[in-house]
Amino acid sequence: MGGEDPRMDSLLESKAEMIMAIRGYENGERQTWGKGVDFTATEPNSKGNVLLRVITNPRSRAGVVGVDGVKEMINAMKHRDCDKGILISRRFSQAAKKETRQQGIQIVSETFEPKFEPIRLYSAILDYADDLCKTKCGLVPKKASDCKGFSDGHYTCRIRLISDNASFHFQRGWTNLLTGDFRQLTQLKNSK
Repeated sequence: MGGEDPRMDSLLESKAEMIMAIRGYENGERQTWGKGVDFTATEPNSKGNVLLRVITNPRSRAGVVGVDGVKEMINAMKHRDCDKGILISRRFSQAAKKETRQQGIQIVSETFEPKFEPIRLYSAILDYADDLCKTKCGLVPKKASDCKGFSDGHYTCRIRLISDNASFHFQRGWTNLLTGDFRQLTQLKNSK
């Protein structure tokens, strides 16, 4: 499974996870299939389901998702009773872009992704970091001194380092670096 570049596959999957985290989608179920990964989730305060489909291996010569990929997405949405869909891949043909607009499916590519307010992105980072801390150490630190991941001026915990970097990036309003911090946390989460 997967495309030619595993790092890009991971990047595309982290975009799906970031969208779910920031929009507050719940009960995210992950399922791998022949061309990528599907995430089925529930919208907050709603019973509506959302399908986030990540296509890492479109099986076309140019590596571009075409209309057939969009039609497969529509069928998957019907099969899973999903009201909304987000299709994520490296690139899309012009015809696929037109079809997604007509069907009300949002697309995310390597060059286009939704823009999020820094506060929402930072909040999602903190939630992810808390979950990772709980998994790794059994508790979420209430204050900096509760965390043993930083002592004598050195970081011994990657979660703490990323979290501290995210705090600095948030204070500066550097959304692109916050996005990178989120991706690092998702990679840590998925490597466990």
